[in-house]
Amino acid sequence: MPGTRKLGRATDVRDAMLRNMVTSLLENGKIETTVTRAKEARAMAEKMITIAKVDSLHNKRKAFAYITKESAVKKLFDEIGPKYKDKSGGYTRIIRTVARRGDGAEMCILELV
Repeated sequence: MPGTRKLGRATDVRDAMLRNMVTSLLENGKIETTVTRAKEARAMAEKMITIAKVDSLHNKRKAFAYITKESAVKKLFDEIGPKYKDKSGGYTRIIRTVARRGDGAEMCILELV
């Protein structure tokens, strides 16, 4: 179930981290992070892309309420949303990479398909 992982952080810190991860993913197309963080960020990124498929003022305000940069929202509604117009889900992919050297955490790349 998405949104149930605490990720070892307080609620406000966790929400800010996920907002920044989703913003970076939409700006750059991919991010490198741990697997558990990627699974949480994936859920919110897919919700934002679903919102962007319908270009309305209400949906733009919903996106601005979550995404932290105006340029990311513009890219979301101008490029990413129309690209996935006919697709009904599965906009992101998680590719597992090597474990992190310091603590052995499972690392992965979260990217847009």
